[in-house]
Amino acid sequence: MATGVGDFSRRDWQRIEDGELRLALIGLGWWTVDVAIPAIEEGDLCATTVLVSSSTEKAERIAAENGVETGISYEEFHDGEAAEEYDAVYVGTPNALHLEYVETAADLGKAVLCEKPLEATVERAEKLVEAAEGEVPLMTAYRMQTEPAVRRSRELIEAGFVGDPVSVKSTNTQPLLEMIPDPDQWRLNPDLAGYGASVMDLGIYSINTARYLLDREPVSARATMRSDDEAFADVPDEVAEFTLTFEGGVPLEATASQNAQEDTSLTLIGTEGSIELDPAFHGEATLHVSKGDVRAEIEDTGIDATGEMREEFDYFADRVLSGGDIGPDGHEGLADMRAIRAIHEAADHDDAVDI
Repeated sequence: MATGVGDFSRRDWQRIEDGELRLALIGLGWWTVDVAIPAIEEGDLCATTVLVSSSTEKAERIAAENGVETGISYEEFHDGEAAEEYDAVYVGTPNALHLEYVETAADLGKAVLCEKPLEATVERAEKLVEAAEGEVPLMTAYRMQTEPAVRRSRELIEAGFVGDPVSVKSTNTQPLLEMIPDPDQWRLNPDLAGYGASVMDLGIYSINTARYLLDREPVSARATMRSDDEAFADVPDEVAEFTLTFEGGVPLEATASQNAQEDTSLTLIGTEGSIELDPAFHGEATLHVSKGDVRAEIEDTGIDATGEMREEFDYFADRVLSGGDIGPDGHEGLADMRAIRAIHEAADHDDAVDI
């Protein structure tokens, strides 16, 4: 293990140097087109060979614009068309549609990288994990777990830099309607998004990153939520504040909102020191450390959101091609879904809920 605060290997997880995992990308929203496709192009171990969208025409058009050979429709994907042209799939559709594509991928024997949250509800996420288990590798797309600054933070915690963890505080907010000026978008539609808009899409970063850094599981949840803006009338959590209590009594106090200025941070305080990621979750993560009178900032690693996705895709390919165990697997995604359900139940009942 590295001993210097600023010492860490960008790819401490890498097992293979050569190889290529051919990917079909399912769901061609802005994140897939503007971030995932360039990330794969930048990477070392993946290639985009098939694009899958609502119509063949759209898929073929975006494929041609991005130098991808094949574009097919969702229906054609389910029928197994072009299956010989890819080895694995990336599922980037709205949450409530993940299950059907994972089921088809498993039937076709294709490894799966599924966006977080894993599905719209715990019950559907359980079916998704069951569909893949024992059939194909399944990874939940937690790019924070391959973000170098986050991985270095975990190394420091494991090495005892902060002493015993005492508390975690985290914020993840953004102005969704400025980013995507459409009140009818799927993130505001509970039939597609799931339990809500903010905890499902943003709070999940705080939850999973805290779980990853602490290497502990949450045991109870408390929460308050509100939705005042008309655009958020169908979801309960335009703004959500929640506390997860982890094993050993360590609390995570978090705020998530889809209708606020962009702000992402996570601070873990221990008996001897602290670590802070600020910014944390939207690219360019920067690590700040404190121990006694000593304070240091480890400059951001030069990895933006595209770079984070590049690391995620190459990690997935490394594990599939080498046959290695996947860290953020389906059960990891399922654990976060159970925490999110408990947070919403706690807000509904204005009381603590066991997880």
